[in-house]
This record gives sequence, structure tokens and C-alpha cells, in this order.
Amino acid sequence: MIYLDYQATTPLAPEAREAMLQWLDGTDGGGFGNPHSPHRMGRQARAAIEVARDQVAALFPPGGSIVFTGSATEAINLAIRGSGAGGTVAVSAIEHAAVLDTAGAIGPCHRLKVDGKGVCDPDQALPADTRLICVMQVNNEIGTIQPAGRWHGRAQDAGALYLCDAVQAYGKLLLADADLITISAHKFHGPKGVGALWIRDGVKLTAQMTGGGQEAGIRSGTLSPALVAGMGAAAAVAAQRMDDDRAHVERLWKAARRLMADWDLNGSEMDRWHGNLNLRREGLDVNRLMNDCREVMFSAGSACASGSGRTSHVLAAIGLTTREAKNSIRLGFGRYTTMVQIEEAARLLNEGAEAQGV
Repeated sequence: MIYLDYQATTPLAPEAREAMLQWLDGTDGGGFGNPHSPHRMGRQARAAIEVARDQVAALFPPGGSIVFTGSATEAINLAIRGSGAGGTVAVSAIEHAAVLDTAGAIGPCHRLKVDGKGVCDPDQALPADTRLICVMQVNNEIGTIQPAGRWHGRAQDAGALYLCDAVQAYGKLLLADADLITISAHKFHGPKGVGALWIRDGVKLTAQMTGGGQEAGIRSGTLSPALVAGMGAAAAVAAQRMDDDRAHVERLWKAARRLMADWDLNGSEMDRWHGNLNLRREGLDVNRLMNDCREVMFSAGSACASGSGRTSHVLAAIGLTTREAKNSIRLGFGRYTTMVQIEEAARLLNEGAEAQGV
């Protein structure tokens, strides 16, 4: 099988797996301790979590702290719901459903427009009562990179907070300044089931899940040392390999663009993470292509929307018709993708499209 769905999830890094094993199988007699217990086993587990906290924090801007969560979705909910009440939350039209649905559920929500390339311009008007601005750094469907640093400045000028969903950016790009930043371990070769919220010093949040208050008093629940340790190890590897990973992705991107030159690109070619290739071909039956190319793991949209039958809100926001959106596929690749896999996948997908006469 050829795995080309890196935006949905990434393969677990061997280093992350190794870091997790001690806290899964009881190596050295302390692997199953509760990290919130005061005895020696608990302190050992807690020490592993704090090592991981430092590893994860190393890729964030200075002047903030990390709260571990069960996912980026939980982190987003804590950031949006916990940052205050009243006022309007302004969100880009191409945000992940975790942002759009949460912002829409709590009160007035203003949609920020994107252009035909999928970029959200910070110069557009904001409601006078805007209290929070949410613009992701890298889009999960079309890979476009947003001017996140400028959005942070815009939020400061408006007296608002800025939340940046950096799920697709963390470990790949330098993170922009923000007040709140969310990430998910399984998007940078860590385990599923653990995420984090970075909170700028001085920003106060209200807990949204009551209980023990284990994480800074604002997130309750026993942390998994194994998951957190795996996240930390994945972050450390990403920090070491960021330049090499980016160079590898650029080589794969150039090859894929050359081999699939007959496909139209959705979104900006330049303002984009090049590990995301969202393409369309007029008249393409994507379901048939998936059936005919079962050895290639790719997506018809974001994993969260697949199977819903709904047109991608991201592709609609950049001006694609419903038909064009349904003629689109997403290929995602990265650290563990080989050139041979890209070449073989392109051959299979091209042959599949040609068999449909498109």
C-alpha cells in the first residue's frame, strides 16, 4: 500500500514508539504509575510528562505554557469556550470543523473571507465587538499557509485574542505569534489521543471540564504518560529534522506536480505547505477512482468530512462549484514517503482517471 493521507494522520515515528513503550509495559517497574500520585512511581511518570512538556514547548514561541489535552479538538474547545463570553468570534471560512462548529455554538460568529487561492487577508473588516479571532496557520484540506503573524497583530489592534490552529504546521514550519495555539500529536508522527494547547503568558482561561484540575487547574483528567512521552519524542525529532523534512517534501512535490501535470491545482501553489497536493480533474468520479486505485491511500477531502456527502466548505470558500469540488482529491505526503511511492501513485491515479475518459 502507498500511504498518501498525511493530513488525516501521519505514521508513528520509531522514536515516539520507543518512548511510549516504557510507559506501556512497565519497564523498570514504574511504567504504569499515575503521574498525579505522590509516590515514587507517580513521580517517575510525572517526570516523563515534564520532559515531554519541554520537548513540545521547544517548537512554540517563547513566553507561554503548555496544557496537554486529549486532542486538538479538545484544545480548541478549551481555547474558544474558556477565553470568555459575549462578543463576536471571527473565524476564517476555511477553518477546521472543530473551530467553526465550536465558535458557531457559543454565540455570534463572523466568517472571514478567503480569496480564490485560499488565503485569508488580515485587512478585511471585523465586527466592533470581536473578542477572538481564529485563523489557522496551514489549512488541512488545501495546505494554504495563512498570514498568521499579521492576524495576531490585527487581533492586538482590535483588543481581541488570537487563536491559531497549528495542527498542520507544528513540526513543519516556525509557528507564528499568537495568544493561543493548538496542536495534535498524530499530525507530526506522534500517537493519536493526545494534543496540546499553548497559552501565552497573561492569557487566562476558564476550565471547561471540571474534576481534578490536573493540568494548570484548567484541564481535568489523568494524563497518559505513554501518549505524552510519545508526543514529546515526536516533537524532538521534528525539531531535529525540520529542514531535512522540508527539503524531502519539496523534492516529492516537484515530482508529483510533474507527473500529474494534467490535473488542476486547488489553492495557492506558492503560499502552501508542499506536502499537500489538492487536485481536480473535470468529470472525475472520485469514488470510482478510489475503488480502482485501492493500493493508494488518499482522500476526497478532509478526513473529518469524508463520507458525509457534503461539499467541502474549504473548496466552496475558494470559489469552486459543487461539481469541481466533487472532482477533487487530496494527496498528503511527508517524512516517510519515498520517491518510488510518489511515482507509482501518480501512475495509478493517472491511469485510473484516463480509464474514466477524463
